[in-house]
Amino acid sequence: MKKIFILYTLLLCSICMNVMAQQMVTVQGVVIDENKEPLIGVNVTVKDVPGLGAITDINGKYSIKMEPYHKLVFSYIGYTSVEVLVKELRTVNVTMKEAEAKAIDEVVITGTGVQRKLTQTGAISTVNVDLLKSNPSSSIVNSLAGNVPGIMARQVSGQPGKNVSEFWIRGISTFGASSSAYVLVDGFERDMSEINIEDIATFSVLKDASETAIYGSKGANGVVLITTKRGKAGKINIDAKVETSYNARTITPEFEDGFKYASLLNEARVTRNNEPIYRPEELDILRLGLDPDFYPNTDWQDLLLKDGSWSHRVNLNMNGGGTTARYFVSASYVKENGMYNTDESLKDDYNTNAAYHRWNYRMNTDIDITKTTLLKVGVAGFLSKRNSPGLGDADVWGELFGYNPIQTPVTYSDGRLPAIGTGNKTNPWVAATQTGFNEHWTNNIETNVSLEQKLDFVTKGLSFVGRFGYDNNSRNNIERHKWPEQWFAVSRDKNTGEIVWKKVTDSSNMTQKSTSEGDRREFFDVQLNWDRSFGNHHPTATLKYTQDSYVKTVNLGEDLKNGISQRNQDLAGRVAYNWAYRYFVNFNFGYNGSENFAKHNRFGFFPAASVAWNIAEESFVKKNLKWMNMFKVRFSYGKVGNDNMGVRFPYLYTIANKFKIGDNEYTYDGYNWAKYGSSNSYGGLSMPNLGSPLVTWEVATKKDLGIDLALFGDKFTGTIDYFDEKREGIYMERRHLPAIVGHYGVNPSANVGAMRSRGFDGHFNFRQRIGNVDVDIRGNMTYSKNEILEKDEENNVYGYQMERGYRVDQCRGLIALGLFKDYDDIRNSPKQEFGAVQPGDIKYRDVNGDGVVNDGDIVAIGATSKPNLIYGLGVTAKWKGLDVNVHFQGAGKSSFFTYGKCVYAFTEGEWGNVFKGMLDDRWVDSETAEKLGIPANENPNASYPRLSYQGDGASNNNYRNSTFWLRNGSYLRLKTVDVGYTLPKSWVNKLHFNNIRIFVVGTNLLTFSSFKTWDPEMGDARGESYPLSKSVTMGLSVNL
Repeated sequence: MKKIFILYTLLLCSICMNVMAQQMVTVQGVVIDENKEPLIGVNVTVKDVPGLGAITDINGKYSIKMEPYHKLVFSYIGYTSVEVLVKELRTVNVTMKEAEAKAIDEVVITGTGVQRKLTQTGAISTVNVDLLKSNPSSSIVNSLAGNVPGIMARQVSGQPGKNVSEFWIRGISTFGASSSAYVLVDGFERDMSEINIEDIATFSVLKDASETAIYGSKGANGVVLITTKRGKAGKINIDAKVETSYNARTITPEFEDGFKYASLLNEARVTRNNEPIYRPEELDILRLGLDPDFYPNTDWQDLLLKDGSWSHRVNLNMNGGGTTARYFVSASYVKENGMYNTDESLKDDYNTNAAYHRWNYRMNTDIDITKTTLLKVGVAGFLSKRNSPGLGDADVWGELFGYNPIQTPVTYSDGRLPAIGTGNKTNPWVAATQTGFNEHWTNNIETNVSLEQKLDFVTKGLSFVGRFGYDNNSRNNIERHKWPEQWFAVSRDKNTGEIVWKKVTDSSNMTQKSTSEGDRREFFDVQLNWDRSFGNHHPTATLKYTQDSYVKTVNLGEDLKNGISQRNQDLAGRVAYNWAYRYFVNFNFGYNGSENFAKHNRFGFFPAASVAWNIAEESFVKKNLKWMNMFKVRFSYGKVGNDNMGVRFPYLYTIANKFKIGDNEYTYDGYNWAKYGSSNSYGGLSMPNLGSPLVTWEVATKKDLGIDLALFGDKFTGTIDYFDEKREGIYMERRHLPAIVGHYGVNPSANVGAMRSRGFDGHFNFRQRIGNVDVDIRGNMTYSKNEILEKDEENNVYGYQMERGYRVDQCRGLIALGLFKDYDDIRNSPKQEFGAVQPGDIKYRDVNGDGVVNDGDIVAIGATSKPNLIYGLGVTAKWKGLDVNVHFQGAGKSSFFTYGKCVYAFTEGEWGNVFKGMLDDRWVDSETAEKLGIPANENPNASYPRLSYQGDGASNNNYRNSTFWLRNGSYLRLKTVDVGYTLPKSWVNKLHFNNIRIFVVGTNLLTFSSFKTWDPEMGDARGESYPLSKSVTMGLSVNL
């Protein structure tokens, strides 16, 4: 009986305890920050109890029902999470502190997923996306230069819709078909130039073989990894951002006015012993503006170009969800207006300006099917429209630079429209506003599905990822062209004084035509990951299979290959191990297949390995150098294959009776079986395309030695890498084979090229709190120099004229020694075989010492138009709600030739303007000076030679690529000045917002360069391009 009583007593106690445990209690409280301001939107969840949670309100208050003896978890973006065990307390107030990022805890995105920077053994650059956002632009690519170590970029146009920088990872490493990087957005190959920058969560660059091997042949030139934002569990979170920019031009070429132009034109004629074109009285008429029909003085640039233009950007995104499903949705609109002075009343339906519109959208959804199964679904895309004048953008700038101020007025006095010729010899205002307009539409739709499955039931740490993507892209061009009636005033009738007219063109009504292009892409990859820890032992492994296809769907043309999908297959793997986060070893491989090679060469195996040693984890360092948080030395070596040959199926040949060279089609004459000159020939077939059956992979052998630092409690962090890459088997045309080989109008190609690229890149960051001010100083630099080792080129007796041993696309020309001082100087110098010379003409060095100066004296000079050095330096300061960010960006080791109708004055007659100030320090002989009443200048070191005029022969000598016309493309630019103010939370909370920031951003405000005629970043030889812009942006961002 006693035993039964005890049993009943225990059972009763158990029931009572269960009832108590299951009893729900209400816990409430307030969440504040260190400044005692309430935090709105803090997620309050019960640990290990899915679906149970709350969110703080506008006053930071929350209330939640839960079982006692569970932990409450408080989490908020940018703050350290707090856990509180709830026992008897029913009121829990929490103070949250801003999170302090530690270098050893920083994560990086790699080809195999997310990993801690501490365990990284390869060369990876990560960048704070907020720094990229500080540069208001329609494309994130324009923010990369000087912000991302390892990336070299330059912007070559400022035209809306075409103002996207070109970039390379660690410079140009091949002269083959492709040197562009492989860009992945959420694991799928996409174009990042049109992505909405507000959608980006992380941005990483993989630079060495140990990191890119997992991507196979497409990663040969480096990989850019972008992940977009995803939803977070909790209350809906809405972000909105509005920006308005006023864009002016950084540096715009300026031209001499009509009177100065006519005076210089006369001088160009007289100094070469020709008659002047304008008499003194005609110059007076021109100067005084007495006859604008025949002696105009038109400032075409002022007429055609506005001082600036406006652009607008609007972005809205929201995210939220529960513990089972989460979402992120965004939409954005970009509008950039052009700088042409067009008729504003016609802009809606008849926009001849260079305008650009883009609409972006994105939706990312994450669904927890089970606790171990995650489904991700994404849909994104954009629709864009770019406008341009009817003649096209290039023609407008060609005419603006060609049409001089004294040729015609804008309109004649009777209203007729002038022109000096047909086609592009019309005046710039007509070209930009009266020839119709073009619309270029692009519509991209991107879809992707990912499934992530934890396989711990098989073995702990095992997981599976499967991805499928489907993209559809279309491009439509609509051309609406018309032409006005145009006239040229020939002379005045001697008797009546009436103008004698010549009709140049008849008017034509608007015509319309359209063209379309389209393509489809499919992606599929599966990946197995294994990650375990056994005490101090931390092994990981990855196996990945990828295949993708690309096929044109519209405008395939006659080539049957365009209707066949381009396919790639890759099998890749990675095995890594580290001991106590001190010693690291990593092995990667890629087994890649390509359609571009015959069966015996179709697959290639490319291994890579890396090792690292974190010296800061050694006991003697921890004991004696406590300020050293991380000091990691790493080295990688590997091979990567590139299958981009610039042509599909290069191992196949074509048989036909016709062939093409450029746009010209030729028919085979047949085979002559008799003596040369006989008519006994027989028709037949030949090979217009020669196959290369032995074509194989272009192989890059990459080495990288790097150091990662974190010192003084992570106040100072930095990375420095030295890289060395050798490319072999570069596929190129064999242009210098003897005719006896039998090729008829075409040349074979083979893997005969080789080159080497070396350099370094790195960055540093220093953070310090000075009083109440948080200061962040940062800098980065990338330097790369390449050298051609082997190239199919004709042998030359002078080794310096071979491309071998020099950089890709290095400038080549004559070495100028100044100007000839007098005729004695000419007689005592080696003969220059480019035509007769006079004092004041350019004098060149006889490099090979053969007593004459000719093309045999052309040597490599300067650098390349693409910069070999990119660097950036910035500082950010925050004080209470005020933040200031200043960033400088520069480029060096760059040079380019200048030439064209405006640089080589009057070499195309009167077609071409004269750059303002360029001829101020020109050679002027005393005889010409006396005739024209101008100062003489017989200085042999003058910055411009004796003038010449079309057809006088002097241009054959003076206007050749030489050091005389070589310009330094280096520059330093105040890239960004960003000043913002975040309103106090006490104000914001009253408006029912979480955060409000007002900001002003200046972009490209100052440019320092020795070259001042046009923007040196463009590297443009003529300057005849839409100039880059500098802008002031006002913006507002809110979170609610």
